Amino acid sequence: MKGIFRKRRDWRGEWAWTFFSKALPNLLLCPPSTGLYGQSEEMSNSSSISHFLLLPLADTRQLQLLHFCLFLGISLAALLANGLIISTIACGHHLHTPMFFFLLNLAFTDLGSICTTVPKAMHNSLWDTRNIFYEGCAAQVFLIFFFLGTECFPSTIMCYDRYVSICKPLYYRTLLGSRACAHMAAAAWGSGFMCSQLHTANTFSLPLCHGNVLGQFFCEIPHILKLSCFKSYFRELGLLAVSGCLVFVCFVFIVFSYVQIFRAVLRIPSKQGQHKAFSTCLPHLAVVSLFLSTGTFAHMKPPSVSLPSLDLSLSVLYSVVPPTLNPLIYSLRNQELKDGLREVILNVFQKE
Repeated sequence: MKGIFRKRRDWRGEWAWTFFSKALPNLLLCPPSTGLYGQSEEMSNSSSISHFLLLPLADTRQLQLLHFCLFLGISLAALLANGLIISTIACGHHLHTPMFFFLLNLAFTDLGSICTTVPKAMHNSLWDTRNIFYEGCAAQVFLIFFFLGTECFPSTIMCYDRYVSICKPLYYRTLLGSRACAHMAAAAWGSGFMCSQLHTANTFSLPLCHGNVLGQFFCEIPHILKLSCFKSYFRELGLLAVSGCLVFVCFVFIVFSYVQIFRAVLRIPSKQGQHKAFSTCLPHLAVVSLFLSTGTFAHMKPPSVSLPSLDLSLSVLYSVVPPTLNPLIYSLRNQELKDGLREVILNVFQKE
């Protein structure tokens, strides 16, 4: 320390601070990202982040309350509809078939996905805040990938169920026995868990260098990657590409199955039978296509295409709309499910 403040007279006879005349310019020219032993201090920025700032859905208080009421209505409708489906299938013994078994799994994933994203958005709109804790953001990413990733597989298996029941009815019990259904459901939930764990651990191990402001109303991986340091997120992009390929394979399988189903339906001589088959299959195909296409595009689109309105629309279309529409499609188009629901409601009122 004495050498820092020691003065000496140089050859011109002027007083100068030896240390600051040489060391200070080097400190100023040294980039702030360079730390001890040449290690980047940007690597430690992520550890200092205690919370993220989510995208506000509105600027004025009136619009915030309007968004709160809108999300409240959507969440209550989704919770009620999916809860009724779960109760009806669980209580109705005649509904213990492969199709309704996977519909039960789909209802559970819909409940999980709607409860992961919407309540936090409602809380922020009601209390006029944007904060979400770092741990809460990690939990939200994990649960979103877990439920939405798992939802892809029951939708695909339900399409396969319809394909077998229409195109290969003689092999239905062989291909979709109770043991095969249990194995497929376990594989769906297990793969969703592994995928979400891998993406969450990889995303939150990245160093964050660009603040803590997210351009989405919930924690979404593409917006977290925008905050990460340059060239540090290529590993996660590779994982997203692999997941996108798996989703594309599921989508191709669904389209192929429905093409075979439609070909078989067109051979039905009865117009009423064709109308019933098309009215049942087409809404399911539309919702599945909407869910897979918007979810894949939201995570795989280049950063140059990122716009706040576009990102918000895509996130709502793949995380809020399918969990709300799925119960309506399967309950309104299925007479067995409606009869089972009527029996459950009658039994409840009779016990009272």
